[in-house]
Amino acid sequence: MNLTLFDLDHTLIPTDSDYEWGVFTTGLGWNDAADFASRNDAFFAQYKAGTLDIHEYVRFATRAIRQQGASKSEAAHLDFMRAVVQKVIQPQALDLVRAHQAAGDAVLIVTATNEFVTRPIAAAFGVSDLIAINLQRDPATSWFTGEIEGTPSFREGKVARVQEWLASRQQGWEDVESTFYSDSINDLPLLEHVTHPVATNPDDRLRAIALERGWRILELFTN
Repeated sequence: MNLTLFDLDHTLIPTDSDYEWGVFTTGLGWNDAADFASRNDAFFAQYKAGTLDIHEYVRFATRAIRQQGASKSEAAHLDFMRAVVQKVIQPQALDLVRAHQAAGDAVLIVTATNEFVTRPIAAAFGVSDLIAINLQRDPATSWFTGEIEGTPSFREGKVARVQEWLASRQQGWEDVESTFYSDSINDLPLLEHVTHPVATNPDDRLRAIALERGWRILELFTN
């Protein structure tokens, strides 16, 4: 089987969906603007530097939807898709995903952003298989607690989660010809694990490694 994996933020879309969701919900008055912006920027810098505590970040990033509840949050996300996400999905990214699907590849989006934010975005790309940060739910309310359920799909966790996905289909890495597209140094463990790593719109640290190792570099976005 040919297995094609895509990171999402700054790989298939030229922005960070979780960061933009935070900006969007702040615009709704769900966060204290100054405090949220300061903490959001700090977490984003840690992510780019490869030093992010993913559990701490997820508690921060889901605070607003936990406070607002399911109905208001889901309605807001529909508006977020229309106002923000649909405007940044570019034809060349859609074409790349569809080309792999047309070739018969199994296509997954593998992201360190949580499932609430990313599942509708994956659907907009026509991708049904999503590996994202799974959010724990409170049995009493069926809504999110702010904690992560299972292995977070972050750094080495992406390798583990894809391995779990393969095992659920009675397969292993040795059974697939795998490709992974990513922009981020945080995804180095999975890039090193696949058959064909593709540094896509790479950050400076990943670009240097890709050049050193002779990996393919794809500049998907022109802006």
